[in-house]
Amino acid sequence: MARKDKTDLSPRTSISATEAEELFAKVDNSGHANEDSAQKQRERRKLKGHGVEVDPLSSDDPSGSNVGTLIQKAAVVLVILFLGGIVFIQFYVSHVRSANTANLSNNVTVGTVADALKGGVEWGGGFTQFPPSFSVQEADENTGRIEVSVVDTTSRNDLVCFSSSQIQATAFSVNSLLNPDIDTVIYHVNVHMSEDGQMQRNSLFGYFKPTGDIKPFITFIWTKTTTSDGEVRFNCTITGLDANLQHLLRDQIMAQVPEVKTDDPRETTYTQYRR
Repeated sequence: MARKDKTDLSPRTSISATEAEELFAKVDNSGHANEDSAQKQRERRKLKGHGVEVDPLSSDDPSGSNVGTLIQKAAVVLVILFLGGIVFIQFYVSHVRSANTANLSNNVTVGTVADALKGGVEWGGGFTQFPPSFSVQEADENTGRIEVSVVDTTSRNDLVCFSSSQIQATAFSVNSLLNPDIDTVIYHVNVHMSEDGQMQRNSLFGYFKPTGDIKPFITFIWTKTTTSDGEVRFNCTITGLDANLQHLLRDQIMAQVPEVKTDDPRETTYTQYRR
């Protein structure tokens, strides 16, 4: 007699929650039935939390951190602050120089003269800076005189010192003579000289100062006069030049002199500038 199979072959579409809990309680992270390993993993997740699935194509930090975004924002803020600082410094320096120039033409005192020498003055569409080492001997609208002394520590030789000092003296003196109560400006230029008579200057970007004796180099005297018809004249007198410097200047700035080469005076050649 055939044996009757009593097994229920009807398909089950789902299991109860209790059965699912019992089933997965015996399955570890690898998907295999290992009740001991599964128990340890569940305890570890309770202490440290659940892991995070990582999408390798995602730009998000898998840890949930926003450090990258903060760094980007901080970099943008720093760039904006840097550019803003540059604009502010340019505006501030321009304002200071304009104020210094205006002060010389409106109010001459020891303080305003010192501020002009320290911050520079407007000149020729830009500004002229002066040596950082200076002194003010006189600045008085009652006497109509300004007398200052500077120490040049950047020029490499006599010609460079003369050229730069002439520009500085002109910018300072002309701005000062715009004051109706000032008619004389004396601008002394001193330099450091070594024992062998050579001009010394700063080295290593100004960190090392010259140690030679300070000696007078040149003096520019600017005066202002008014003629009977109201014409204002500025005059500059240069004193203190030694014979050697006069010779160097004559050779350096001597204009080209035409030399007659043939009998026809229209055919000429020109000498070269001496270097």
